[in-house]
Amino acid sequence: MCGIAGVVYKDKKLHPVGDALTKMLDALQHRGSDSAGFALYGGLGLDENEYLLNIVVKEKPGLLEKVKETVNQASPIKTEEIIPSVENYKIFRCRVTLNSFSELKTMITAIDAVEDVVVLSGAHSFEMIKDVGLVKDIAQRYDTYSKMGTHGIGHIRFSTESIVDRYHAHPFQSYIIPDITVVHNGQITNYWKIRDPLERKGHVFETTNDTECIVHYIADKLSQDYPLEEALEQSVKDMDGPFSYIVGTPHGVGIAKDQLGLRPGVMAENDEVFAIASEEVSLREVVDTREIDQISPGEVRAYTI
Repeated sequence: MCGIAGVVYKDKKLHPVGDALTKMLDALQHRGSDSAGFALYGGLGLDENEYLLNIVVKEKPGLLEKVKETVNQASPIKTEEIIPSVENYKIFRCRVTLNSFSELKTMITAIDAVEDVVVLSGAHSFEMIKDVGLVKDIAQRYDTYSKMGTHGIGHIRFSTESIVDRYHAHPFQSYIIPDITVVHNGQITNYWKIRDPLERKGHVFETTNDTECIVHYIADKLSQDYPLEEALEQSVKDMDGPFSYIVGTPHGVGIAKDQLGLRPGVMAENDEVFAIASEEVSLREVVDTREIDQISPGEVRAYTI
């Protein structure tokens, strides 16, 4: 079933976006309890060519030291943090500086090659937080309530087609262009038809989760200089199945819904906030819902700041 949510603060200033999305996702908890995730934009304040890595490391003697050594071979670690997780794992979060974005995927591939280690994300303009469990538990573990930003997207997962772990939790990210993320409710039934030409172009798929297909598709279109709204419109034409999804970019969010309108979605806004979610109960956490818009079948919307 799954639940999706997104919020944008129109003045481009920092707001408690983590708190807002935590409340929005908690209101959707009934739609799934396998995992939850956030992509929170605008609050990291990194210098040019700095990136924040989130790395899942199994509790195993010497493994964290090996991870640090692997990272340092590509770029000296500037800051680091350990976040305890569940299932005998921890999150190693570190900040590095690269010469260019093109080096990021190479570094991630080297880290992923270490046994019992997986890179959850590498980003410049957003913070990725995702893990197994309930929203409130994850929020407490990662202190999402204190996270500031300009906009963000989030997800509650009820798994129907792939394994349940923090790596398969949403949001999904593409490294074709910087800092593109997607959260998704539904299924892409022509998944392989979409995936095959992208792989031929050089896109590397890490899972068989159909949401990863969406984020690669959108990143590919944006890399060809499609405006976000046009990329969304084309996705509705090319993708089959019941779906609604939200894409996050450094400049805002976009929403797309399948042509039959088989997955729910509502929007509301005022002078300060634009919000979108699977259900009205989620919107109520951040905006007055006396006037809401239902997302129509086949509709796309882009809100940039």
